[in-house]
Amino acid sequence: MPFYHKLGEIPHKRHTAFRKQDGNLYYEQLFGTVGFEGMSSVLYHIHRPTQVITIGAPVDVAPKIAVKNNIKSYCFHGFKIKSEDDYLKSRTPILTNANCTIELAAPKKSTEDYFYKNADADELIFIHKGKGKLRTQLGNLDFGYGDYLVIPRGVIYKIDFETQENRLFIVESNRPIYTPKRYRNWFGQLLEHSPYCERDIRRPYELEHYDQKGDFTIKIKKEQSLFDVVYATHPFDVVGYDGYNFPYALSIHDFEPITGRIHQPPPVHQTFETDAFVVCSFVPRLYDYHPESVPAPYNHSNIDSDEVLYYVDGDFMSRNHIEKGYISLHPAGIPHGPHPGAVERSIGVKETQELAVMVDTFAPLRVTEQAIEISDGTYHKSWLE
Repeated sequence: MPFYHKLGEIPHKRHTAFRKQDGNLYYEQLFGTVGFEGMSSVLYHIHRPTQVITIGAPVDVAPKIAVKNNIKSYCFHGFKIKSEDDYLKSRTPILTNANCTIELAAPKKSTEDYFYKNADADELIFIHKGKGKLRTQLGNLDFGYGDYLVIPRGVIYKIDFETQENRLFIVESNRPIYTPKRYRNWFGQLLEHSPYCERDIRRPYELEHYDQKGDFTIKIKKEQSLFDVVYATHPFDVVGYDGYNFPYALSIHDFEPITGRIHQPPPVHQTFETDAFVVCSFVPRLYDYHPESVPAPYNHSNIDSDEVLYYVDGDFMSRNHIEKGYISLHPAGIPHGPHPGAVERSIGVKETQELAVMVDTFAPLRVTEQAIEISDGTYHKSWLE
C-alpha cells in the first residue's frame, strides 16, 4: 500500500542494535515484495523468526479444472457452497488462471489451532456476510459486511469470527495488489478525483505480541501445496514495525461512485489493480441525468478480458433472475450486455441500489469442478427473446 505506517516500538534507525530491557537484541526482519523494489516493512521480533521444528508433507490444494478452454457464459449460485467449520477447508476455487484464483468460502468457526500464510499470493477477501477480527503479526483489523481485506503475501494471520454464518468472496493474486495508478500522484497520494482516499483505508490498530516458546503450526500455501510447518516460537512476537507493506481494510460502502450525464464505462468503478486484472465496486448511485440517457449498460465485447461479477445486494438492473451470492462469468471473445427488457426498464429510473464486486482478468479463466456443481447450466441462453 503506497503510504507509510508505524505500529509498536521501533529503534531510531534501521539495521541498528535494538535491545530489550534485559540487554538482549530484538531480531530485525525485512518483510518485502518484488525483490528489494516493492513495498516493504521492517519488523522487530522477540525471537528469531526462523526457528523451524518440523515440516509436514505437502497436501495438494490446486484447483481441479473442469473447463480449460471456455467461450461459454456461466452463472454460479455462490450460496450453494456448503459451510465448513474450518476456514481453509471452506475455501472453494471457482475460477482460476496463472495470475489469480477466485474462491468462495463459508467458514463457521474461527481459526483456532493453526496460523495461515499464503506464500504465493496477495489475498483480497470481500466480506459478504459475517463480522470479526483479522489478526496478523502486523496488527489486527476489525471487519464486517462490505469490507475488503487486503492481505499481502507472506502475512501470517488468523481470522476470529463473531458469527457462524460467514460468506467470503476471495481473490488470490500472484501479482501485488495496488490502488489504481490513475488515482495517485507521483508521490503515491490518492488524488481528488479518486473515489476513496487515505482516510477511508483502515490500517492495523492493535499489535499482539507474545513471548512464548512451544510448538506453533503455520499452514503455509506454496506452489499449490499446503504445508504444516511447526515453529518453536509464537508467530505473533513482533513488538513493532514500520513501512509500506501491511494488511489493510477498505469498506465498499466508503467507495464514492463517479456518475455523469450519460452511462459511464466500467473503469469508473475500479477499486484495485494488478498488471493482470482489475477489481471494481458497483455501489448505490444516481443514474445518468441526460434527458434521453439509457441507464442500462450498452452491449459490449469482451475481446481482451474475462469479466466476473459477484452480486452482493440490491436490485441488479441489467440482469434478470439474479440473486445475492450469484457469480456471472462473461468470457473474452464474445459480446454481452443487458438481459431482454433491462434497457426498457432502465429508462427514466433515477438511481440504483445495487452492490457488486467485479473482477476483469486479462488472461482467460478456467472453470473448476466445484464451479460446475453450482452452475445453472443455462445462463448462456438467457439473452434469447
